Formats: sequence, C-alpha cells, structure tokens
Amino acid sequence: MLRGEILLVSGSLRRGSYNTALLREAANAMPSGVGHAWLDGIADLPHYREGAPAPAAVERLRRTIAAADGVLIATPEYNGSIPGGLKNAVDWASRPFPDNAWHDKPVAVIGASTGIFGAVWAQAQLRKSLGIAGARVLDAELAVGSAQGAFLPSGALRDPGLATGLRSVVGALVDALAPPFSRDSALRHGCPATPKTGPPTTAQAVRHATK
Repeated sequence: MLRGEILLVSGSLRRGSYNTALLREAANAMPSGVGHAWLDGIADLPHYREGAPAPAAVERLRRTIAAADGVLIATPEYNGSIPGGLKNAVDWASRPFPDNAWHDKPVAVIGASTGIFGAVWAQAQLRKSLGIAGARVLDAELAVGSAQGAFLPSGALRDPGLATGLRSVVGALVDALAPPFSRDSALRHGCPATPKTGPPTTAQAVRHATK
C-alpha cells in the first residue's frame, strides 16, 4: 500500500541524460511504501507568457505537480544556469499565484554535470525560483561532478559517498511529505524504510542551507 508518491523531474531532454540516470538511482533508493512517477512533456510546453491562456500541456503539467506528495528535480547546468525548458516548466506551474501547483509542495533539488562542480549554480538558482513560487524547498542537496565517469555500467553511482548522499536526500524528502505519508508513518504501518544516513563526505557531494 502506497504511503505517498514522489514526482521525478529531469531537467535534461538529452537521450542518455546523467540527470535522468541520477533520478533512476533515487527511485531505487526510495523506501517501501513510497511510490514514484516521472514527469514528461516538458519539451511540449510553449514559452511562458504572463497572462496567456494555459494550453492542454500546461494544464497536465500543473495537475501532475499538484497531485504529487513531493517532487525531486535533477538539473544539469548550461552556461552556469538552469536549462531553459526546466525554468519554463517552473514558471508555468507557478501560476495562478499564490495558489499554484508549487504552493507548499516539498521539493528537493539535485544535479549532475560534466564539470567538476556538479551543477551547483543551477541548483541554487532553481531553489531560489521554487522558493519564490511557494514550494517548501529542502536544504538537502547533491552535486555530482564529472558525471561522464560517475556511473557504473549497472547505472549505480561509482562513488559510495555520492550513493550515501543520494539516499540522504531521498530520505529527507520522504520525511518532508505531509502526514500520513512521512517515512515515520510508513514505519508505523509496517513498511520498511531505508535507514537515514548522514550527509555525503566527498567533495562532489555538498549540503548547505537554501539561500
């Protein structure tokens, strides 16, 4: 029996995306009793225009985000910032304000990039936009740098510290789900959960307070 569902959102539209691979590992790290779904259709969204009527693709986006108990977003970094398609989706879902799909929604942001810093600038900017939109953005984060070498052929993260960090982020997001969907509630109902671990210890995995 599901105790909650987390929506997985990849900010990359690239086939073979490292961020999509990171989300697959996040799905594997979810405790029993917590389901997940994937957001698709970002590429089908028109460019955001304030006050423009919402087409069907936008209405689907808003309904999907609103229906989720929590959201986990993995973003790449392009020219030091958020990918345009992902920012476009955030903007469409932020209206009508303040009662929008992001309002009071628990959201965690992680990211991977081929650079050494793991999309930390894009992650910070995305957290800022989501917070202004009204989401409950978690402090927990994970930055996977040099992503082209970060995954084993099986899809698992090569660095145990990064794997521990990913489980930590997933655990924090599950804990943030509204009752009765919290991880503690799942345990009370007999659903085993992944043990909560400390923050990652590698230089590529960082954790800091949202600015």
